[in-house]
Amino acid sequence: MARYTGPKTKIARKFGQAIFGDDKAFDKRNYPPGQHGPNKRRGKKSEYAIQLMEKQKAKYTYGILERQFRNMFKKATAAPGITGEVLLQLCESRLDNVVYRMGIAPTRSGARQLVSHRHITVNGEKVNIPSYQLKAGDVVGVREKSKSLEAIQNSLTNSSSVYEWITWNNDTMEGTYVSVPARIQIPEQINEQFIVELYSK
Repeated sequence: MARYTGPKTKIARKFGQAIFGDDKAFDKRNYPPGQHGPNKRRGKKSEYAIQLMEKQKAKYTYGILERQFRNMFKKATAAPGITGEVLLQLCESRLDNVVYRMGIAPTRSGARQLVSHRHITVNGEKVNIPSYQLKAGDVVGVREKSKSLEAIQNSLTNSSSVYEWITWNNDTMEGTYVSVPARIQIPEQINEQFIVELYSK
């Protein structure tokens, strides 16, 4: 599956947020990239530019390319509820994102790799599709043969995040996607209304 593989710190600096996770290089230079760095006088952004940046931020954050993201927006539009909120809920319900949220991988790209390499199960069955949409009650676990992987063990040891909409059991290395998260339970700093306005033009 195609995915972004370019310089991540540069993208994080563009948005002013460490959207790919902990980034020491970003911490040192958390101003926009470019020759003049923090001293460049930047003009006021147009409404379209602001909306486009918000969409790009969401795509980079969740590791989704344009066609897939647009399809998710169409799905969100057709679903009951507030379109922007539903869009973020669809992003959060992806298997790679839930693997990341459970602490099995330290980053979403790492989670995507674990899923693609068949280290993850859903309801006891191996699933290797990162974009797989989980439903409330689905049980996500680490495949038996993969439980001793150093990368997974290290990630679980260093993980401290707790989310109300998922559970995790370190002993069985399984967790449950309890429910679709409410907007207030999604920590990402994304203004989804700008994305809705952009696609609605």
